[in-house]
This record gives sequence, C-alpha cells and structure tokens, in this order.
Amino acid sequence: MKNLRIAVQKSGRLSEKSLELIRSCGIEFSEDSRVLRTFSPNFPLEFLFVRDDDIPTYVNDGVADIGIVGRNEYDEKGYDLNIVRDLGFAACRLSIAVPNDFDYRDLTSLEGKRIATSYPRITERILKKAGVNASYVTVSGSVEITPQVGIADCICDLVSTGTTLKMNGLKEVEPIYYTSAVMISRKEFEREESERYDVLKRLLVRMDTVAMAKHKKYVLFNLPKKNLNEAAAIIGGMKSPTVTPLMDPDWVSVQSVVAEDRFWTVFESLRELGAEGILVMDIEKMTE
Repeated sequence: MKNLRIAVQKSGRLSEKSLELIRSCGIEFSEDSRVLRTFSPNFPLEFLFVRDDDIPTYVNDGVADIGIVGRNEYDEKGYDLNIVRDLGFAACRLSIAVPNDFDYRDLTSLEGKRIATSYPRITERILKKAGVNASYVTVSGSVEITPQVGIADCICDLVSTGTTLKMNGLKEVEPIYYTSAVMISRKEFEREESERYDVLKRLLVRMDTVAMAKHKKYVLFNLPKKNLNEAAAIIGGMKSPTVTPLMDPDWVSVQSVVAEDRFWTVFESLRELGAEGILVMDIEKMTE
C-alpha cells in the first residue's frame, strides 16, 4: 500500500497540536526535530516537516497529499483546495493593531493608511468589503516593529494573547478574521490517488474517533431500580445505558456515556433521583 504524504509545520504550536492528534490515533513516528522527512513504522503515513506558509503550496503541487495548516495560510495562498476537516485547535485571530497614540474609531480610521501584514490578501479583501482603501506593506516576520521604524502606520497580524503587541507599543483595536487548524487536500486527490485516499479515510476514522471521545464522559453510578427509566431518559446518549444488578435487588449499577457540555445538568438530575457513587472518567477513544 502506498504511503499517504502529510505536510506538517516543522515547529511551533500548530506543529505540537498536529503531532499530538496524530499520535493519539496510535500512529508512531520519529520526533527528532532535525529530521524533515520520516515514515511511520505502523501506519502507511509519510511526514514532511516544512514551514507553515509552504504547506498549501506543497499540497497544491502534489508534493504532499494532505496538510495540516492554519486556515489563514490556506486563505492567504488562495489555492483551489479542499478542506477535509476543520480541526479546531491552534485558534487565534487576525487583528488590526495601532500605536498607543493612534486615534482609532473604527475601520474607516485606516483610510489611506499604510498597513504592515503577513496576510495582505486577507486584510485587503476584508477592508475593501468595509469600503476602506489602504496600502499594504507585506512583511514575513516581526510585523510589530514596522510602525516604530516608519515602514507602516499600523499593522494587521495574528494575535493570541496580545502580549507581544503591548511590548512593542501597540494596542489591539479590532479583530477582523478568526482562524484555526484545518486539514487540506487537492480536490482531485480522491480520483487520482485512490490507494492513498483509502489511507486518508482510515486516518480520518481514527481522528474522528479521538475527537468524539474528547467531548464525552463515561459515567458509572448506583441507582434505585425504580428510577431506572427516568434516569435513562435523562442520560440519553448512545442507544441505552448498560444496567447491572446489585446484591440489593432494589438497586442497579448503571454505565453510560454523556456529552461533556451536558454533564453537570445530568449529574444534578441523577443526584435528585438518588444516584450514589457517581464515577466520571475521561474517554480516550470512541465511536458510535
């Protein structure tokens, strides 16, 4: 079977989260930061560790079959690619930031200004939609310094906490775009690479299984038997709970899976029904 080739950021927060997801799927690989290409010994997957802004190009040119990249890089390159999965991690925002003495009211305050950014395509598209005409200075790094040295009047850059902005005399005034990690592929991939596409389907099943487990809790508790039907209605979830008789014929042990965002409501309702010894556990993998 042919190896599926995946492009991953070689270092940084996105890389860490991407590799953590793949590792949680039971896929082994070398973790030597000096190695830029490696193969999994237990799954048909080949890794290419590259710059994040090169990942859409690698996928578009067929060098990699799939890539995990920030949606911002995907949108900025503008290639006609397919988003296979919205992975949701490594979330941040693209924001307008100005010097502390800049009189900013709204986006119209940027009319005629010079904006330094690593994302001119995204920034220009959004500001044009708002009716703002500005000029753009494309900078590949250290965007925060550009107002200090007179290259730009303000910046548009990715922001996570805003600490770097403050350290460089800037203030975040308006987020204009939100991004997180996505998995991308060529649109022709399924048709042209059927054997590798089969590997991708296997990988996606594993990823979906891990993702589902993150949002569920395994719950085990003892309950008066007379309240079983009412408890089952409260729990909901996967088909029906598992019920085991106890030595006391009036009590049963109940096991089920509960959505994490419903857990506390379910917990309180079960307590009202007389549930005791409620045990809650994380789920590592899960499918329905």
